[in-house]
Amino acid sequence: MRKNFLYLVILLFSPFIVLSQQPKKLNASEIYESIKKLNFLGSVLYVAAHPDDENTRLISYLSNETKAQTAYLSLTRGDGGQNLIGPEIRELLGVIRTQELLAARKIDGGQQFFTRANDFGYSKNPEETLAIWNKNEVLSDVVLAIRKFKPDIIINRFDHRSPRSTHGHHTSSAMLSVEAFDCSNDKSVFPEQLKQTGLWQPQRQFFNTSWWFYGSQEKFDKADKTNLLSIDTGVYFPSKGLSNSEIAALSRSSHKSQGFGSTGSRGEAVEYLELIKGDLPKDKSNIFYGIDTSWHRVKGGDAIGQVLSKVETDFDFTNPSASIPSLITAYKLIQNLDDNHWKPIKSEEIKTIIAACAGLYLEAVSDTDHATNNSRVAVAIEMINRSHVNIIFTGLKLTDGTKSEDYKPIPLSNNKNQTFNETIIISKNQEPTTPYWLTKKGTLGMYKVTDKNLIGLPETPITYKAQFQLNIENTPIEFTRPIVYKTNDPVKGEVYKPFVIIPEASAKIPENVIIFNTDKGKEIPVIIKAGRDQVEGFVSMAHPRDWNVYPDKQIISIAHKDEEQTIVFTIIPPIDQSEGLITPMVHIADSIYTKELIEINYDHIPFQMVLLPSESKVVKLNIQKRGQNIAYIEGAGDVVPESLRQIGYNVATIAPKDIDEETLNKFDAVVMGIRAYNSVEDLKYKQPILFDFVKKGGNMIVQYNTNSKLQVDDLAPFDLKLSRDRVTDENAEVHFLNPEHPVLNYPNKITEKDFEGWTQERGLYFPNEWSADFTPILSMNDKDETPKEGSLLVAKYGKGYFIYTGLSFFREFPAGVAGAYRLFTNMLSIGKGDIKLEAKLND
Repeated sequence: MRKNFLYLVILLFSPFIVLSQQPKKLNASEIYESIKKLNFLGSVLYVAAHPDDENTRLISYLSNETKAQTAYLSLTRGDGGQNLIGPEIRELLGVIRTQELLAARKIDGGQQFFTRANDFGYSKNPEETLAIWNKNEVLSDVVLAIRKFKPDIIINRFDHRSPRSTHGHHTSSAMLSVEAFDCSNDKSVFPEQLKQTGLWQPQRQFFNTSWWFYGSQEKFDKADKTNLLSIDTGVYFPSKGLSNSEIAALSRSSHKSQGFGSTGSRGEAVEYLELIKGDLPKDKSNIFYGIDTSWHRVKGGDAIGQVLSKVETDFDFTNPSASIPSLITAYKLIQNLDDNHWKPIKSEEIKTIIAACAGLYLEAVSDTDHATNNSRVAVAIEMINRSHVNIIFTGLKLTDGTKSEDYKPIPLSNNKNQTFNETIIISKNQEPTTPYWLTKKGTLGMYKVTDKNLIGLPETPITYKAQFQLNIENTPIEFTRPIVYKTNDPVKGEVYKPFVIIPEASAKIPENVIIFNTDKGKEIPVIIKAGRDQVEGFVSMAHPRDWNVYPDKQIISIAHKDEEQTIVFTIIPPIDQSEGLITPMVHIADSIYTKELIEINYDHIPFQMVLLPSESKVVKLNIQKRGQNIAYIEGAGDVVPESLRQIGYNVATIAPKDIDEETLNKFDAVVMGIRAYNSVEDLKYKQPILFDFVKKGGNMIVQYNTNSKLQVDDLAPFDLKLSRDRVTDENAEVHFLNPEHPVLNYPNKITEKDFEGWTQERGLYFPNEWSADFTPILSMNDKDETPKEGSLLVAKYGKGYFIYTGLSFFREFPAGVAGAYRLFTNMLSIGKGDIKLEAKLND
């Protein structure tokens, strides 16, 4: 078990394991900086809750200036956030944000770890957060991260002493970090972990404070700073041509799904660290003051330090290979260390430096980016030594068991390329490649990970690798490279993708939610994709008992790998309102496949393949509607248009530039996408036209916007002020303030049952002040809070209706929540037919 852990540690410190990206080729300046880092034996763990919570200035400073091993422990993968670059939400967004964090660390020099906690959405307090997360399990993961990474210093992004002042996840991350600091060296706490790693006691813990936590710069300036360290992180790196703040901005800009593009700055940039535990350093600008970060901290390390100090002093930027003999000496001394922590870390570091000094390039490229079990894959091997150093290739080990004795020694002469081909056989028992935390169904607050060795890792370890066995200056050294796929794109040039294992067949239903608003059946297409040539079998459909599916099965026959065949099933709903899941089951020989293969492809992160259960929710709705034609104006992205089409509306997406009287006259209602007034600047010129549409008899529904960075002066035709009010408990009781109002009665009678089964939250950014022209419809609140009445506001304006809602329809529609559809239909239908209710409202 310990051996497996050390192997994973080695993978974490290799710069060549970043999937689908070109292997990093260090220049002379980068080699020199790596040598300096090789001579520093100290580590810092930064702890927070989400991707983008981390302070990239501090991480970059500690990694690039201090030269410490620096890691960020993000308790979640950010699954509960929103996506500004595409349609992926929840688990798939978590995959994207995981890769964005890895891209950020690649820039700022840090490492990345996670716990099993699931970002279930906004939480107002740590009590709720820790109950949903399972506090003991997340604490276990934080303790495990400390015991494995062994940080001298822990820095918390948030204050553990201020619950309810920020996101509950934020405070919880700090609280768990503080508790873990005290128990990571206690053998009675999570003793099962000691089979993987040993006890560890960090020496200091800090809170990364700032004026924000004090309420204002003025209050912070007046505060007692006796217990604070101040570090100027705005240093300039001549070898990079960048300031640390510029590097940090590039790192933060990796969080593209959250719209966190940042502009670099130059000059002083002071970070403040408040001591929480441990002794206060005498030098308040050096968090490692008094901690031995030299090779002396490792038994037998003094000789290594002496050799490497001379390497650093004598380094020749015009001929890095001149350092290799001394580096080989240090490498051999490191191999003799009796140390389970620094030995594997520094072994990988020095091997990377030796390879860079020699201009050594080693690569294993497959002829395909994916394969299935029992298949054969051709692998092209390339080796080149671009120095005069004596290097001999002595063997190659491939993951499928190809032995080193199959190869004869090959001298790698200066700048002479050596290539040959190999074949690997994919095991019949090989599991498909997919994010390890998504292979089993978890809970609302926790991912389920059955292999304890994977807990904390940022991504699934690479399965298929090539281990190059070399002799450098008469010293055997093994270098591991992942087997990758490489191609040439006419626009992008050389493009790398990961080599992954996929099932021989996968199935996809195009619609995640299928709404039936009549008793009539629907034809549902199912797309079957072949993972290999000659896929033959049949497909059946698992379905709820009160639903019917015809035919019972469909034959499939697909000749070539990656081709698709579409088959169609007829799904017939029951008479009464009902909901459930349908799952296509692909039968091939003795195997049944029920997963969908999802591709995530963005330029700023490596290509991802994700396997998730192939299932769609079917919902039979007893629903009536009035009006037919809906104009939708995009905001930050939601599935409102697709959802409304499912229940029979004609929906047209209108670009802001096309909003005019003639265009709007074709529609019964206009729906604004979420955060449209935050993200679409052109809308500030279109408000008078939209309000005039309402005045003449149209309906206008505005979904939630944040209360900052609004692009318009007048959000509504009447006074309306947004707040940060929200109700995060999706099961919070809902009270009807005006039960006779048409929006609750026509054409569908809304009851408490329509608020059952909501997901993640009730709503967010409710108005807290509004004109008397608005009628509040609903009241709701989280536990121990005052009622919030701004979730749904309706105002008659001229002949039409203006509706503002902070209810989270954008989350409920993809989840197929029946009540959300019924209520939204009433909002669209208001004023379109019931004369008695209309007259009652006007009275």
